[in-house]
Amino acid sequence: QVQLVESEGGSVQVGGSLRLTCAASGLKNCRDRMGWHRQAPGKEREFVSVIYSDGEMAYADFVKARFTISQSQDNAKKTVTLQMNDLSPEDTAMYFCRRDCEYGSAAWILDTWGKGTQVTVSS
Repeated sequence: QVQLVESEGGSVQVGGSLRLTCAASGLKNCRDRMGWHRQAPGKEREFVSVIYSDGEMAYADFVKARFTISQSQDNAKKTVTLQMNDLSPEDTAMYFCRRDCEYGSAAWILDTWGKGTQVTVSS
């Protein structure tokens, strides 16, 4: 069974940095992509960043080069890291790790979500 475990988030002041990690285990054998979404109180969950198994990356426009996503793999465990710099209060949200699989049809299918981790940025 696939399991995504996010690291503990944290609280920082404006301009600070945080690093989030997502450890995936029990992976299904598929071409995959892993990334982060976030949800602020009263708002819809939104895409933040994703990294594909071939290393291709994508970011939401609001990231504006402040965030960097990376991945590493050790046997059956995969870890995705989101380095967040120059944080602002608008980045305050619950951050969720997500994994999708593609089985050869060119369609991405949600595999699983993590439980989320809170990031709070204060001014």
